[in-house]
Amino acid sequence: MSLPVAILAGGMATRLMPLTEKIPKALIDINGEPFIVHQLRLLRSKGIVNVVICAGHLGEMIRDFVDDGRQFDIQVEYSFDGGRLLGTGGAVRKALSLLGESFYVLYGDSYLPCDFKKIQATFEDSGKKGLMTVFRNDGAWDTSNVEFKDGQILAYDKRRLSPRMRHIDYGLGVFKREAFDSVPGDMPYDLSELYQLLLSKDELAAFEVFERFYEAGSVEGLEELKRYMLGEGRRVKGEG
Repeated sequence: MSLPVAILAGGMATRLMPLTEKIPKALIDINGEPFIVHQLRLLRSKGIVNVVICAGHLGEMIRDFVDDGRQFDIQVEYSFDGGRLLGTGGAVRKALSLLGESFYVLYGDSYLPCDFKKIQATFEDSGKKGLMTVFRNDGAWDTSNVEFKDGQILAYDKRRLSPRMRHIDYGLGVFKREAFDSVPGDMPYDLSELYQLLLSKDELAAFEVFERFYEAGSVEGLEELKRYMLGEGRRVKGEG
């Protein structure tokens, strides 16, 4: 059975201003439909049936549009940051009661045509508390931040980069609930810190994806995603 997915949709989306002054990033139009429609449709096609949207800025608009997800043949629940934004890690911690013992975490602006079933199987076989998906990026679509060799993550850091970092955090993770035991409650916390902590304790598995990622977090990303969905996107090995 497929694990539930936590979608991180609580950010301010400042890179997309002024598009996101009055609507959240999830509702930006992509070829005639809001991005969240494409994202949920993709998840359902990969066998996902349960989603928790971790919402913050303008999150009520997402809830009003998606509702319980029935129109997308998927069950959707919501966890709201509250009075202040909790960051990617803090938002997941607050949603734990809705997510069960293990779950995926997906960035709210990511469109990832990857094999969720294989990723889940790798995570479960690893016995570790977390798994990061990685993609050999070579600086092509965003800054490479992962050193990956022989199936293992040797280093991950968004700030301290090195020439050995040829891969990038793909945008999809899998976690056991207990991985969040060290995350403070109701306080801002970045998911990257948890990845680094798990890596330092040898509790972070890895899965290399060969389908490139698409994103709706920048103006350039939006245009590329629109072209991809029209069948004009750039392709890499293993895709299509």
